Amino acid sequence: MRLPSRVATLLAVAALPMALSACSPDSDGSDKPNPNAGLLTGTQLKRVLAPASAFPSGFTRQADGTSDSGGTFLSPSHKSTAKPDCTRLEGTAWIQVTGYKGGVSFAQDDYVNQGKTEEMTQEIDAFQGTTAQAVMKDLRSVAATCASFTDTDAHATVKVTGRSTAALGDEAYTMTLTSGAWESGTTLIAARSGHTVVTVLSTAGSDDGAATAKKLTAQVLDSLKSKSAA
Repeated sequence: MRLPSRVATLLAVAALPMALSACSPDSDGSDKPNPNAGLLTGTQLKRVLAPASAFPSGFTRQADGTSDSGGTFLSPSHKSTAKPDCTRLEGTAWIQVTGYKGGVSFAQDDYVNQGKTEEMTQEIDAFQGTTAQAVMKDLRSVAATCASFTDTDAHATVKVTGRSTAALGDEAYTMTLTSGAWESGTTLIAARSGHTVVTVLSTAGSDDGAATAKKLTAQVLDSLKSKSAA
């Protein structure tokens, strides 16, 4: 079973974080609503991630795949107009294939089995305004744009199929990556809950990671719902 290569963390090219109060004064002295109001910080999102006990026996968290944006918010990233880099679908921060570098806050971690032949990753990104909906829309188009691409490890042809997925958050989309050069495929699931998008990757199991990815996504969404309601 193939272990996807990792991409650099979201902070590699992120803007400096800025702490915001409930309202920020405008240049004319008036107050504007805080666009980050109601969003969870990276520190809070880190507590929403599924714990080690949620992963199959023998899986351990990888320190180099664990990061979050801390207690302050990042400047919102602007969508790149460049053609999607389909190879990003192989990595932990695969949400970046949409052209967005991530949310104004995020948390992520990465688990692999003892033989480093199976991987499961989870990430949560919080976005301002309607950006979360835009990200989900772009992910749907990515499945068509990246229907076939060459992977970075085996230089083999990868086939991508996508489908809407019911009963996960406000909306969800699943992509399955397969290749004749791999022993098994990869399942990617993105699920939106309000202004937050949960993204999961799994190669664990005999079904291209489908069952483990769905179970992990559901657990993170349940945890997010409890945290947001607290």
